[in-house]
Amino acid sequence: MDDNPGPPDYGLICAKEVFRIQGAVFEVNRVIGRGFLEAVYQECLALEFAARDIPFRAKPPLDLAYKGNALKQTYCPDFICFDAIIVELKAVRDIAPEHRAQVLNYLRATGLEVGLLVNFGNSSRATVQRMVLQDLHVTPPGRLRTDPAVRRIEPVDKVAIGPGLDAS
Repeated sequence: MDDNPGPPDYGLICAKEVFRIQGAVFEVNRVIGRGFLEAVYQECLALEFAARDIPFRAKPPLDLAYKGNALKQTYCPDFICFDAIIVELKAVRDIAPEHRAQVLNYLRATGLEVGLLVNFGNSSRATVQRMVLQDLHVTPPGRLRTDPAVRRIEPVDKVAIGPGLDAS
């Protein structure tokens, strides 16, 4: 019998990958606990991702454009793992609506579907909120586009900012 069968996927997008990321998050929390700044957790989590062979990019800049014009502002999520999952870290007492909006904006900007909002600051355990943004009918130029038939990521030109999207 397999001692670590992994998660039941329940048909969830990127279930196995999210399970592996959560394992890394909970290990960082177990080892260093709470009370540190977000930057400390980010550095520890990068080390843990590497130790667990979880592919990631830390603070990847996402170029933005407005009506075809490149913007100086960029989005920089804390991590993109497996080229498919946004991981945004917080070390705050309570997750606020603007934290969730930030993850949703990252998902819109990349065209990715799954985001994890991780909070190391609210209790004795880290919390992980999974967010899914699906049915993006139009992929603006510059977004990474997910092809659901083959589950691959395709880069496109620049990200377009439209109504309801915040570039900060």
